[in-house]
Amino acid sequence: MPTDSESDRFSPSVDVDVVHRGGCFCGSVSYEVKGLPSLSAYCHCSLCQRLNAAAFIVTCHFPAPQFTWTQNTQHIDELIESYAVASKPWKIRWRCKKCGCTVASNNIKAKTWSVWGAQLERNDKGRIIGWDTIKPTAHIFYDTRLADVADDLSKWNGYEGKSERLG
Repeated sequence: MPTDSESDRFSPSVDVDVVHRGGCFCGSVSYEVKGLPSLSAYCHCSLCQRLNAAAFIVTCHFPAPQFTWTQNTQHIDELIESYAVASKPWKIRWRCKKCGCTVASNNIKAKTWSVWGAQLERNDKGRIIGWDTIKPTAHIFYDTRLADVADDLSKWNGYEGKSERLG
């Protein structure tokens, strides 16, 4: 379980003076999220693995009002397209039409937006800006992992605190 300070850190709040910016590989599509995430974790689910061609990803979930597209929104339909996988039609993913990079997903049921850590703005040393305010606190969907991860973070069968703890 997260400590009290970790729980406080991830209580979603737009009052916190934190803004993270991110976008696609080519730079055509960009967004910002304000405040702290309601969840930040390493996701090992099979959908994330297959959609991102990776063993796991950093997923950061925010209440919908905290997410904003930042490029020219008058012409947003020219820049991005949406898609959903058949097993989760309520989760709409958005990708850049130019480079094909998926940049965010909107969970209509949970009223949240998810962004991925690897796409967040970095400093001149290649480090994610504000990493301490967004770094993962757990591994989720760890039962479908492709590789074991030896760290001190908790491992969960599903979402952190809402499923069986595996380690």
